Amino acid sequence: MKNISTYSSSRNHGSEMPAMGRNSEFNHLMNYLWNYLDTSNSSTESSSLGEWEPRIQVVETKEAVNITAELPGMDEKNLDLQISSDGYLSLCGEKKNSFESNDKDAYFSEISYGAFKRTIPLPWDLDYDNAVAHYTNGVLNISIPKTPVEKQKFKKISIQKNTN
Repeated sequence: MKNISTYSSSRNHGSEMPAMGRNSEFNHLMNYLWNYLDTSNSSTESSSLGEWEPRIQVVETKEAVNITAELPGMDEKNLDLQISSDGYLSLCGEKKNSFESNDKDAYFSEISYGAFKRTIPLPWDLDYDNAVAHYTNGVLNISIPKTPVEKQKFKKISIQKNTN
């Protein structure tokens, strides 16, 4: 099984960046920047996104590409999931504040609310018509099967030891 972490950018389809290690803060910044640029060019969306974005994991298996998004505290009615014909998965939503509060009365808060948009390039030949998504306990799981052509693209090459 191969784990793939990609930053969101409709301008860099298929670009990959490691999500762990010393570069994780830089990756988070790049992801925020690309998503901000994607939404700031749209006249129908606000260019001031919320301060949070869901964490995403993309895993490739022999049969499918599986995407998991952590969306704690969200209602599935506030999520929008779309796949474009050119291979971009877009996850949009809004995490709404469930209580009224005057900011000056708050002692301490790390809870973020607001709208988000994540665009994930999918550089595989996938069967988008058979994609499925399930949302349980704040976790969105998306499975997109590979086409028969994609399943046959890779062939194992044996490596022989040179006896010279």
